[in-house]
Amino acid sequence: MSTEPEPGLVPEHLRIRYRDDQPPIVLTIDGQEFRVRERAGKPGTYDFDWLNGPHEYGFAISGGSAMTRPEMEEHVRTFLAMIDPTTGYIEE
Repeated sequence: MSTEPEPGLVPEHLRIRYRDDQPPIVLTIDGQEFRVRERAGKPGTYDFDWLNGPHEYGFAISGGSAMTRPEMEEHVRTFLAMIDPTTGYIEE
């Protein structure tokens, strides 16, 4: 049995866990869809996955307290405003 790590697999201790008691929230902002999930054991830490973007891309927010849907929507709008329409990535 090999002890070498397999490419593409994240070690168990580094995997992100999400709350089981809350389903993901899907937001559609200006035609763009984002899945929002709160991390388990880290209240107020949310991952935003861009579901229909040109790349596998997204962002995380950590505020220490629960976020409202309007706050989530505002974070998505701020993120989208930073995206270069030519590359689909945040402008440098």
